[in-house]
Amino acid sequence: MVMRNSPIELRPAEAGDRDAIAAVWHDSASLPGVGPPVMPSRNALRKRLDAEFASGWNVTVAVCADIVAGFLALRPDQAILDELFVRPDFIGFGVGRALLAHAMATMPDGFTLYTRPTNRRACLFYERMGLVFLRHGTHPRAGDPIVHYGWSGH
Repeated sequence: MVMRNSPIELRPAEAGDRDAIAAVWHDSASLPGVGPPVMPSRNALRKRLDAEFASGWNVTVAVCADIVAGFLALRPDQAILDELFVRPDFIGFGVGRALLAHAMATMPDGFTLYTRPTNRRACLFYERMGLVFLRHGTHPRAGDPIVHYGWSGH
């Protein structure tokens, strides 16, 4: 049984992690209000992972009790936090906080990200962690509303 105070290890993602990353992404984005209006299949997300890794994603996984509990995808050259997802049964364990702290350490001069305004848990989390609302927008893939946040660094 995994406890809330179980240690969280952050490490670079390996090729063998991709199925677990796709599962975390799918399961978390499938929560109400989190993902797009039409949720891609786990298989579709798994295929997208290969393309995103090839395009330069810098991915870190959070491992807790030998389980991939979350992941973070960055584009440091563009100062963008592309994805941050936590496995639903690990929400509240500090996984998101650890991953976001890693993003801040990796991009100390700041970065931007976006999420859906319906994802209130994420919006409140980013605001509590010191990110600021920048603007409203439209999701580049799904076309639904998003909100942009930024962290100015240091």
